[in-house]
Amino acid sequence: MSVRLTQFSHGGGCGCKIAPAVLAQLLAASPFKTFPADLLVGTETSDDAAVYRLNPQQAIIATTDFFTPIVDNPRDFGRIAAANALSDVYAMGGRPLFALALVGMPLDKLPPEVIREILAGGEEICTAAGIPIAGGHSIDVLEPIYGLVGIGLVHPDQIKRNSGAQAGDALILGKPLGIGILSAALKKEVLSAAGYTDMLRWTTQLNTPGCAFASMDEVHAVTDVTGFGLAGHLLEICRGSQLGATLKFSQLPLIDEAIRHAKAGIVTGASARNWSGYGSQITLAPELAEWQQKILADPQTSGGLLVACAPAAADAVLAKFKQEGFESAAIIGEMLSGIPRVTVDA
Repeated sequence: MSVRLTQFSHGGGCGCKIAPAVLAQLLAASPFKTFPADLLVGTETSDDAAVYRLNPQQAIIATTDFFTPIVDNPRDFGRIAAANALSDVYAMGGRPLFALALVGMPLDKLPPEVIREILAGGEEICTAAGIPIAGGHSIDVLEPIYGLVGIGLVHPDQIKRNSGAQAGDALILGKPLGIGILSAALKKEVLSAAGYTDMLRWTTQLNTPGCAFASMDEVHAVTDVTGFGLAGHLLEICRGSQLGATLKFSQLPLIDEAIRHAKAGIVTGASARNWSGYGSQITLAPELAEWQQKILADPQTSGGLLVACAPAAADAVLAKFKQEGFESAAIIGEMLSGIPRVTVDA
């Protein structure tokens, strides 16, 4: 039986995240305003995971991520979702310990062998990360949903928050942008075989350099670029660090086929929702075109790590990325003194 998974998705991958403006409104009413001292990272700065100190040498990282299909191949969907979920552990400077599976499937529409392939894809990525899937939970729902709870470990003094950037820091991005655009092209059946290969390559690559950044004192802040796009996640660093930032668009690593599709107007609806939520805090150079704005807001599924580090450490950060197979990693801008907003030059 041939099943096209994306036919069940109203918005696949991280493109189905709640828009940033709506999410902020929902969370504003949260009753949790104070936290125990050992909860080192909570909801204060929209960081990638929660971190709880167990003792002076160990803190536990807890995160969860799940979404609807971004591709039609069941095993590929499982691989992408698992890599995306574990990325939050790496973004905190942690080492994954184990995972729990989150599974929601329309059992009347998907045969058991398709569901099993999704689970096998997640298991494949966890094996690559050196961890087991130790349990989970499953329900019968209308749209296929798959993801993980990721549990990791980090030294309390080596947590990499999204709020520690310093003025003058170099900004380095580990993966190229354009995954959301490729997913839109896939749904419209105009994505090439090479484009699909690129999409899989980047979305299933584990963000393992984050483990090494934990012990680098000159790495001041780290996050991973996912559903809110590069501009949205950089704004989170700006707000958490009470700084501004500048990007140079010509230095951004981009997926070649994504550029072509963006110029043709093939983008996700999530990019427009993202820009509606935070575009007022972005200043674009007048010469930048509309497709370039779409790239900045493009939702990335299992996107790259965004690192703010002292300029003297930039070469070492780039070397670690390149050593672990992230050859597109590049310096894309810097942090600035000033109010939290992002300026993008051509």
